[in-house]
Amino acid sequence: VDVFQAWCGPCKPVVNLFQKIRNEVVSNLLHFAVAEADSIDALEKYRGQCEPVFLFYTGGELVAVVRGADAPLLQKTILKQL
Repeated sequence: VDVFQAWCGPCKPVVNLFQKIRNEVVSNLLHFAVAEADSIDALEKYRGQCEPVFLFYTGGELVAVVRGADAPLLQKTILKQL
């Protein structure tokens, strides 16, 4: 889940990275979502930050967090979690 704030906006290069990874990794386990922290109460702790936060869930449990748009780290984390 790409968590962002409306005033900062989603990170477009990261969306492109997600699309690239999705095309390269054929897996029904891989799903991407984007969530605006300002409009979701459960994401309140991520408000006030100017960097995106990426939350990785497996079976409904948070298993990893990546802060910032670090493409190599995001790709590594996605592949590790798969």
